[in-house]
Amino acid sequence: MKFTAEQIAGILEGEVVGNPNAEVFQLSKIEEGKDGSLTFLSNPKYNNYIYTTEATITIVNKTFVPESEIKTTLIKVEDAYLSFSKLLEFYDQVKGHKNGIEQHTVIAESATYGENFYLGSFSYIGTNVKIGDNVKIYPNCFVGDNVKIGDNVTIFAGAKVYSETIIGNNCTIHSGTIIGSDGFGYAPNADGTFKKIPQIGNVVIEDNVDIGSCTTIDRATMGSTIIRKGVKLDNQIQIAHNVEIGENTVIAAQTGIAGSTKVGKNGMIGGQVGIAGHLTIGNHVRIQAQSGVGRNIKDNEVLQGSPTFGYNDFSKSYVHFKNLPKIITEIEELKKQILNNKNGNNG
Repeated sequence: MKFTAEQIAGILEGEVVGNPNAEVFQLSKIEEGKDGSLTFLSNPKYNNYIYTTEATITIVNKTFVPESEIKTTLIKVEDAYLSFSKLLEFYDQVKGHKNGIEQHTVIAESATYGENFYLGSFSYIGTNVKIGDNVKIYPNCFVGDNVKIGDNVTIFAGAKVYSETIIGNNCTIHSGTIIGSDGFGYAPNADGTFKKIPQIGNVVIEDNVDIGSCTTIDRATMGSTIIRKGVKLDNQIQIAHNVEIGENTVIAAQTGIAGSTKVGKNGMIGGQVGIAGHLTIGNHVRIQAQSGVGRNIKDNEVLQGSPTFGYNDFSKSYVHFKNLPKIITEIEELKKQILNNKNGNNG
């Protein structure tokens, strides 16, 4: 699909400087620009590339004034970075625009769906499922019985949404993610075996939540596992039964949160963090990557380490951690000197 500079300027409410009929059909970095591509310049560190780029059209700030001749057509806007981001979103919507129900799908008679619904091949929609408007469910997806899905939701290929799950509006669920599988609940028997505890709760995902690929969110034993509005989950995250993640909290890849832990709002949790069960993590908490959390955390704490402690204390202590072999050698030398002095005095 091709767009002219004039069309793009219309979308961005910008001004064309150069050829309004210049056409582009792909996006590029400014330093890698090719004929037919659209790029942008917002960081002054990259100003020199504007004079050599082969990109057909470049989005720039209104304040930009070229110091020498350029070949690229300019579109001047208030904020080049935000405008390019807006175009990326527009491009993504155009690229991903799909409607209709493809072949080899199963939809239960009792299921309902809204306008502009897309269902990819080899997908399954269970009984009493309710799906809102502008929902896209890509091929090889499973949606279990009694699931409710709001408006403007995208579920990418291969995702599984188990029964009773509730998904709000404007959510994105990426490939391979499993929502609503059984929590890890077992009771020990006298003979050393384990008896499975039925997991009869569900998962509730509120509005504006993004969930990365191959993430798992377990259903509650009773009640709900809850992902509050605005939460962003990376790939390969494990959320256990009855966990609650507060609104606008961001969690990076390979983090695991054990059962019944409550995480507050506006938190930032780095990659490979492990959080034990039945804890309360406060609001606005920052947990650095590869930390292990085994205690309740108050609001606004910044933590690192395993077990975690204050980030500033960790940074100071790390200086000594890495010098520990040298410190031990010095202590041993001091001990020898003390012993030698003592023996000399005794003599």
